[in-house]
Amino acid sequence: MPEAGRRSVMAFDFGLRRIGVATGQEMLGTGQPLAMIPADNGMPDWHQLEKLLAEWQPDLVLVGLPLNMDDSENDMCGRARKFGKRLHGRFHVSIEMVDERLTSYEAKGEVMAAGGSRDFGRHGVDDRAAVLILETWCRLQTV
Repeated sequence: MPEAGRRSVMAFDFGLRRIGVATGQEMLGTGQPLAMIPADNGMPDWHQLEKLLAEWQPDLVLVGLPLNMDDSENDMCGRARKFGKRLHGRFHVSIEMVDERLTSYEAKGEVMAAGGSRDFGRHGVDDRAAVLILETWCRLQTV
């Protein structure tokens, strides 16, 4: 395992239609959008995920946990946890769940501010949300 602060990290923004993916380095504290994987009612293309994990070989995988504003969990939290467990079971990667409240909202705002349209599915909202999940986790590591 690499020393703390030097880990490569991959983050996932789990969704029922798409799963955003980002990658980054803990030491830099920033992420880059990597991909948007299509999903069918939350079931991803596992082969695509396998290829990404094999290519990038992250030391840690983050999965966004869409908590309610009052810290309670909802149905999507259970589905995101299940996705994280499946990633761990299939690919033997270390998983951490990360509070992702408002990341999709913030990502939509960034896309719109950059001149994107309201057709968010084609303009990088999900992979941008994954970047925000990764960067949130990095900030928490320095506290």
